[in-house]
Amino acid sequence: MEVKKAVIPVAGMGTRFLPATKSMPKEMLPIIDIPVIHYVVEEAIASGIDDIIFITGRSKRSIEDYFDDSPELENHLRQKNNEKLLKIVQNISSMVDIHYIRQKEPKGLGDAILTAKKHINEEPFAVLLGDDIIVNKKPCTKQLIDNFIKYGRSTIAVEEVPMEKTGSYGIIKGHPLDDSLYILEDIVEKPSPEEAPSNIGAIGRYVFTPEILDCIKQTDIGVGNEIQLTDGIRLLNEKQKVYAYKFTGKRYDTGDKVEYVKAVIDFALNKEDMREQIKEHISNINL
Repeated sequence: MEVKKAVIPVAGMGTRFLPATKSMPKEMLPIIDIPVIHYVVEEAIASGIDDIIFITGRSKRSIEDYFDDSPELENHLRQKNNEKLLKIVQNISSMVDIHYIRQKEPKGLGDAILTAKKHINEEPFAVLLGDDIIVNKKPCTKQLIDNFIKYGRSTIAVEEVPMEKTGSYGIIKGHPLDDSLYILEDIVEKPSPEEAPSNIGAIGRYVFTPEILDCIKQTDIGVGNEIQLTDGIRLLNEKQKVYAYKFTGKRYDTGDKVEYVKAVIDFALNKEDMREQIKEHISNINL
């Protein structure tokens, strides 16, 4: 029942951040000096994952370069006797085993995950979306893995979302077992507020049994003319019950401009060498 593999889909176009994402993956947008995707990988590692599969697309090469060795940069830092930065750069390239699979065309999140089927090899696995940063002492993915080990069922992370934003999420209908855990009854992809079964939305963290892959394969084209993971989860739930877990932590959807700015500000305020200057700047803003 160990969960040692994770799929991180990063093939999306990042249209909400155009024109910046014309030449730069949205997952490489920096939170001050560390790209978003770095925090996602760190969460996976802190959750016990030791094998990561990136599902990439065109123009995503910089993600591969980021996690690769950089001999020229390392030599430069070594010559400058900058041991602190040298250690940081070296640690990035040795974080974890990483593999890359290209999604040939953007057919949706379900299709992206399905491309990892051969590498998953009938093992349980986690899925972490590449533009969500979740801050908590116990990583969100680890919370899901613990629930998966306890119940032996696929578990998706959920949180309450504003009713006016249900059209941006997979919205669940669930039978509550306690304050944080639901047995899934249904899940609907991006419903209008009038059609939403609740205001509990699935966010970018999942732990699945390998059967989810066959379920995705059996689904038809769904919302947005794409193969939706939500439809695969609904089919899986007919065969083996799926759980929804209301995770603990602060989530930043860095694919949203406002949430991205909030993340940058909050992370800056947590840096000792920046905190006072940022607080002073904020206090001097005339709104």
